[in-house]
Amino acid sequence: MGNGYAPRRSPRIAPGRTDIRQSNRAVVRSEPVPLPTRFRVIAIRLAKIACVAAVGLYVTLVAFNNITDYGANFVFVGDVLSMDKVQDQAIKWRALPAPILHHLGYIAIIATEVVIAALCFSGAAAMVRQLKGKALAFRAAKSKAVLGLAIGIVLYEAGFVAVGGEWFAMWQAQNFDAVQSSFRIVVTMLGVLIFLALPDEELA
Repeated sequence: MGNGYAPRRSPRIAPGRTDIRQSNRAVVRSEPVPLPTRFRVIAIRLAKIACVAAVGLYVTLVAFNNITDYGANFVFVGDVLSMDKVQDQAIKWRALPAPILHHLGYIAIIATEVVIAALCFSGAAAMVRQLKGKALAFRAAKSKAVLGLAIGIVLYEAGFVAVGGEWFAMWQAQNFDAVQSSFRIVVTMLGVLIFLALPDEELA
């Protein structure tokens, strides 16, 4: 028996083809990031900013002391370059006894410290501005901080540990050996640089 109406059949779709009507009805919905995830991302970003700012503060105080109390550390630089406290006479030919060279070296150190501090603080400020931004924008904001930390590592590792410690044998001068303290600073800056370089999660 029939009522005059043929049953409605769904259209057949050939293999490998997509039903356009069904695909048009599909709506992609982006779920909001859960609150714990947002808190974690913000906390990690704040930690990176704080570490960079802490390094900038330390280098700022070092530069400030060197400028306001120029003579105190100038004695240290002069003794290291002139190698007055070195016991090994066979390497005394490396010494730079001219005071003008001591002043130039000391001023170069101070100027480098000022640059490091400025880059770290500028980088920290840039990261603060992108605290709630996209991961790519926050990553780009770290550029100045990365450069400042890299220059700091070069200053203390190449300048103090390598040149001062090995070339001018600073390690032989008991009262003027800054190799260990410089190495601690290098490790600190390197740790902050590694932490800063870790990938950043997307906030939203």
